[in-house]
Amino acid sequence: MPVVYKKRLGLFRDPAVQQELQTLDPVRDHQRMVHLLTAYEFPFDITRALELALFHTYASPRVSGLLARTGEFERHGQKRYDDTSRLISEFMESGYGSEKGQRAIAHMNLIHGHYRIDNADFLFVLATFVFYPIDWLNQYGWRKLTATEELALFYFFREVGRQMNLNNLPETPAEMRAFTDAYEAQYFRYTESNRRIADSTVKIVQGWFPGLLHALVQPTFSALINDKLRLAFGYKQPSGWFTGLIRGALWIRKLPLRWITFKPYPSLIEKTSFRYYPAGPPEIEAVGPEEIIRKIK
Repeated sequence: MPVVYKKRLGLFRDPAVQQELQTLDPVRDHQRMVHLLTAYEFPFDITRALELALFHTYASPRVSGLLARTGEFERHGQKRYDDTSRLISEFMESGYGSEKGQRAIAHMNLIHGHYRIDNADFLFVLATFVFYPIDWLNQYGWRKLTATEELALFYFFREVGRQMNLNNLPETPAEMRAFTDAYEAQYFRYTESNRRIADSTVKIVQGWFPGLLHALVQPTFSALINDKLRLAFGYKQPSGWFTGLIRGALWIRKLPLRWITFKPYPSLIEKTSFRYYPAGPPEIEAVGPEEIIRKIK
């Protein structure tokens, strides 16, 4: 039975989590390692990194074009965000080999099966789920990931890719980076669909804050992405002082987090609030575009 850790004095991290991570093998134990990283070490940061990972994919007209055609983001933005979060969180928390993880991946595959999506586009999205948490945590996390933790994320999502029936999965992180670079060089460019989906995402996040802060959301996204993405979305680069303020605040917040955490311990789906589902986390098979769910039933 896996160990469940508790905070010390209700506030301080248990160093035994990191100690266990150091004993695990990324090939054999990557499901447990990903659980420890998401449920204990970096629940807030990994969530933010995966949000930016999805935002990154909208710079590809092949991805944004499909989303624009479905209209899901523009009509039901918060629902789509929560539905995506519900499924991804399940197999990261429970493991892709668990009963719930298998259900989440099967349901995700069922939804994807209603659209024509190229294998390369799936691989590109999968790659962002590997590299965004790594890059974000190494810059803004309260500690950097170890080499074995980085490998655990790669092996975890490569296996998720296998269960999504993807072809030509990269064998190493370096191959996955090379694939991502080649994909972006070939497909990234500004299109109206990129801007529409990016703006729809900004609108979702604006809904999380008081009206006075809405004007800061889009510049904050712009401050956290690179020039290539800003060009693909048609966004302007924020002023240097604003970018420095956002990045500086993220750097400062990591200092006390070396010892304390305000997140639940462990941070699990059952303790997560979903704005579209105020009554609590929805059932796995209940999430997704409503017309698809009706067909499934």
